[in-house]
Amino acid sequence: MSKTIDVLKQVYKPLRVTLKGKTTILETTSGKFLVKEKRKDLHDIFNYLKGRNFEAFPSLIDDTRTDLNVFEYIDEYPMPKEQKGLDIIDLAAALHSKTTYYKPVSEDKYKQIYEDIVNNVKYLQTKYQNLFLIIESKVYMSPSEYLLIRNSSKIMASLDFALKEANGWYTQAKEKNKERVALVHNNLSTDHYLKRDKSYLISWERAKVDTPVLDLVTFYKNEYFNLDFETILERYLRKNPLNEEEKKLFFILISIIDEVTLDNTCEFNSCKKVREVLDYLYVTEELIRPYYTIQEEKKEGNFDK
Repeated sequence: MSKTIDVLKQVYKPLRVTLKGKTTILETTSGKFLVKEKRKDLHDIFNYLKGRNFEAFPSLIDDTRTDLNVFEYIDEYPMPKEQKGLDIIDLAAALHSKTTYYKPVSEDKYKQIYEDIVNNVKYLQTKYQNLFLIIESKVYMSPSEYLLIRNSSKIMASLDFALKEANGWYTQAKEKNKERVALVHNNLSTDHYLKRDKSYLISWERAKVDTPVLDLVTFYKNEYFNLDFETILERYLRKNPLNEEEKKLFFILISIIDEVTLDNTCEFNSCKKVREVLDYLYVTEELIRPYYTIQEEKKEGNFDK
């Protein structure tokens, strides 16, 4: 990117150039600009969003180059992460509601989603079962191995739950002949939210048209440990309700835990990896349980409407 920055220096004649991660900040007499590698042409996406009365994104100063995008630089106000989380979910709900439409869908689409989930879960079940067998065969367990064995039933129950729910979801979804889609940001996190005179979502390079569930899953995976997602999910559902199939798909996707690979060279790293998976498992269970408790009460006729 250095050669293209040299070209931009000739165009903008910056007083200072600052590297910040994968971005470059140019400070000029007329203001600051942020330069990023052009992974996607955002011009049409931003124009579409403006047409849908959604403008929570940074202005493109120059998108004529094939290699770089030049954005306005936003000097954000500091704010608590919890407030960022609430603001982000408000923006996500607005983004989805303003860009939602329904399109025809065949059973093959839902079958592919179902098969992807099943294959992923069965892969993880085999991996964890084999790992547990290896650990149980040892005379002495390491701390990380002990952590895993103590929680082995919990891990397998989580994967069994995802598989069972996927079967139920597919039975319902395959009868549908249309699906709700929207423009999704596909990279929601507190790192991609800025607040100045208005709210901004940044890093739109992964944006695409898909189910709104995708943004909720991505946001949860990125921030589950930092934010109160019970409140966040309730807030989203008030502004942009999901149908039962969409809710179920969300819970299925977040209930699939990551694979653990123990680090044989550093027990501290192994413990850290196991702890992260277990934290995710328990936090997710707490989020999901109330929804399924209500569903069971409805089935039994004990739910007070």
